[in-house]
Amino acid sequence: MFDFVIVGSGLFGACFAHQMSKAGKKCLVVEKRKHIGGNCYTKRQNGITVHIYGAHIFHSSNQRVIEFISKFAKFNHFINSPLANYKGELYNLPFNMNTFYKLWGTRSPKEAKAKIESQRKRGEARNLEEQALCLVGKDIYEKFIKDYTQKQWNKP
Repeated sequence: MFDFVIVGSGLFGACFAHQMSKAGKKCLVVEKRKHIGGNCYTKRQNGITVHIYGAHIFHSSNQRVIEFISKFAKFNHFINSPLANYKGELYNLPFNMNTFYKLWGTRSPKEAKAKIESQRKRGEARNLEEQALCLVGKDIYEKFIKDYTQKQWNKP
């Protein structure tokens, strides 16, 4: 018998199981992958730590959370300033005025908002694609969202 059945051994599942076990509870962790760690899983290959599912970026403004998680892993100081590469063109992410200027030549938040508004799909969204088109319009969807799940998860 178990006090908790935890589905997934990612960051939340592993931390929850750890804390409940420390509190004297019996936990069963069920994981469909052949490894623990969820998307934070790393593997040593030829002496190099490889982040199998992409880079792990952890941030929190809560000092207690930082102190807790730092018991389990060493963290490097890192400032995330990603770029999206769409057909050889580089765009700032998360979106900022540089992104919108490069997309449309807009020079103010008001102009960028108007451009997004003009491209937004109207009506009821039936899936992720339609929801994205309703929220951000055609250009942002096509360049930054459409192929992301295919690249990240190998699923359209």
